[in-house]
Amino acid sequence: MKIFAIGMNYTEHNKSLHGTLSKPERPVIFTKADSALLNNGKPFFIPDHLGRIEYETELVVRICKLGKTIPQRFAHRYYDAVTVGIDFTAREMQRKLREAGQPWELAKGFDGSAAIGEWVDIQKFRDIQAIHFHLNINGENVQEGCSSDMLYKVDEIISYISQYFTLKTGDLLYTGCPTGCGPVKIDDHLEGYLEDRKVLDFMCK
Repeated sequence: MKIFAIGMNYTEHNKSLHGTLSKPERPVIFTKADSALLNNGKPFFIPDHLGRIEYETELVVRICKLGKTIPQRFAHRYYDAVTVGIDFTAREMQRKLREAGQPWELAKGFDGSAAIGEWVDIQKFRDIQAIHFHLNINGENVQEGCSSDMLYKVDEIISYISQYFTLKTGDLLYTGCPTGCGPVKIDDHLEGYLEDRKVLDFMCK
């Protein structure tokens, strides 16, 4: 099982974090190790050696079919469900790695850094590019977004990734986060929603 993630896929997030409003020339792709997966409501144990850990709330897509070099017009056939996920990021480490021109994996792919919620059949939604999602921490809405604001749409991303990697059933795609990232601390209660449906619910320890 592979976990793909997209960086810099929302304009306002790019402005707040990277100081730019421009669209990347091509999708910014990184991966997380399978040990990063955190599901079934298990707690997230905040690593104390990685500095500031921030949440990034994202729409996550589940791949349902084997595919390679997929034309964009057929990409919708290769996913069957979506959920809300958290791309936990060691922010200070990420900045240092980026400034040194090094990969992000240490800051993005550590154990437990890919939280996912309950899957919802894609047929429940009119359009995958019109899904609202948000995150509450301790009952307060801290981050929200809509997939309509993605710079690279889901089908574009799948087509692009499949030029380099064979997609397999069960692979996951984190599609990028909107603005509003922030730190987590011990005893925080995170709840993620697709529209009005709660799909993600876990604690930080």
